[in-house]
Amino acid sequence: MHRAGQTDPVDTAPSPTGLLVLAGTPIGDPADASPRLAAELGAADVIAAEDTRRLRRLTQALGVEPRGRVVSYFEGNESARTPELVEALTGGQRVLLVTDAGMPSVSDPGYRLVEAAVREGITVTAAPGPSAVLTALAVSALPVDRFCFEGFLPRKAGERLTRLREVAGERRTLVYFEAPHRVADTLTAMAEVFGAERRAAVCRELTKTYEEVRRGPLKELAGWAADGVRGEITVVVEGAPEKARTWTHGELARRVEVREAAGERRKEAIAAVAQELGLPKRDVFDAVVAAKNADGDGFGR
Repeated sequence: MHRAGQTDPVDTAPSPTGLLVLAGTPIGDPADASPRLAAELGAADVIAAEDTRRLRRLTQALGVEPRGRVVSYFEGNESARTPELVEALTGGQRVLLVTDAGMPSVSDPGYRLVEAAVREGITVTAAPGPSAVLTALAVSALPVDRFCFEGFLPRKAGERLTRLREVAGERRTLVYFEAPHRVADTLTAMAEVFGAERRAAVCRELTKTYEEVRRGPLKELAGWAADGVRGEITVVVEGAPEKARTWTHGELARRVEVREAAGERRKEAIAAVAQELGLPKRDVFDAVVAAKNADGDGFGR
């Protein structure tokens, strides 16, 4: 059944092939669903859903009764189910792909099916909808003219640090998704690699009842998250500042040496120099090691 004001689905399928529609679903508030989404849910021959229970709650909220069959399509069965859906498409059916929230393929199932459908000459279109990436950017109060989406970071600490170091010099604003139980560790790692004073925003439960946006330096946000964070999390981080100059290993090592001579421990001196110059602590540490190895003892005198 249609709800009031509901539009008809866009018919872009060239006969006799089917049509794959990627539909953006609300990231929190069902009221954000578009009339186009409701129409597509009612018109599809097959609905491939990341979570069929969430789909049921969404259709009930929208007052839509799907006429097509509903199948699950998630990370665990994506490989096995893709050929089945491609077969439905080549048979002329309209397949609608939805995830738990946001657009399919964006850190969610979908890419494999899109790739397979295009390979078979199937038309692929989208019913655009809410995006956690763009919503977080908009409310972050950080530059949005240029940004890059990095998805989820690796779970293991070493791999996470490696990934962060790869983008430490990235000038564009960075956007990440993160699991709530890893937010504190991730923010701490970001402060270590990007610099404690790099600005960021942690966006929690966007568009939901308990929406919260925390803005501040990475070190401050890491401290806030240490007590635990709940909900869906998107982290937005300011891009790297333009460096006024390039510091040599010797110059960085001498700055650390001066602080050590004044009574600071080496670890503290490295952290202080990194913060003072807006550099990752790892860069200063590497400079100290390089200078020490070059001189055999002490730093670059």
